Amino acid sequence: MVARLIDEDPERAYAYSKIALRLASRVAAVREAAGFAAYANQKYSEALAEFRAARRMTGSAELWPVMADCERGLGRPEKALDMAGAPEVNKLDKAGQVEMRLVAAGARRDMGQLDAAIVTLQSPELASNSVQPWTARLRYAYADALLAAKREGEAREWFAKAVEADRDGSTDASDRLAELDGVEFVDAFDENEAEAEAEGDSEVESGGDVEVVEVVDVEDDADDADVSSTDDDKD
Repeated sequence: MVARLIDEDPERAYAYSKIALRLASRVAAVREAAGFAAYANQKYSEALAEFRAARRMTGSAELWPVMADCERGLGRPEKALDMAGAPEVNKLDKAGQVEMRLVAAGARRDMGQLDAAIVTLQSPELASNSVQPWTARLRYAYADALLAAKREGEAREWFAKAVEADRDGSTDASDRLAELDGVEFVDAFDENEAEAEAEGDSEVESGGDVEVVEVVDVEDDADDADVSSTDDDKD
């Protein structure tokens, strides 16, 4: 249930994770799920505690990158960088190592080291033409760092490359690219609705198509008629 809700309703996922913890706190998968639910709700201290517990139970280094990102969330980018250079990183698979690189680059940016962040993201995975699950996010992070460094031409190139790799729409690279190109998207439905409202206001102001109908009280007319008849009879 936590995994099903975490993207669409992180608060409910977090509530379910608390229930799961009460029922099975000694299960590593439960601790990990609780960690991700807390992480999705920006409860980084709680998330870090759950990830550490899960790691102690399994002995796996798989959660190392997200643990480092929790340190960033807690305002400790230096700690995240220390973790990026720890031996545990060598135990990660390729996806985990790329994730660790993204976290490290983010920590550099947190510390105001923009050029170092750009260098951190430069890697064989970034240069590769093959598209992997992490490719779009890696290219996007690199483009965003370049843009922050006011290297707009290079940033545009890498946002375009991120769009090519982003097959499931996991980033807003296409919007960022359009923004750099000066393209503005307009919702056609909203535009038509606004035009209709404007036309309606114009008609009311001009009075051109507004017909004023005088309402006549039939009962009053009938009373007037009766009075006239009575007067005639008197005459």
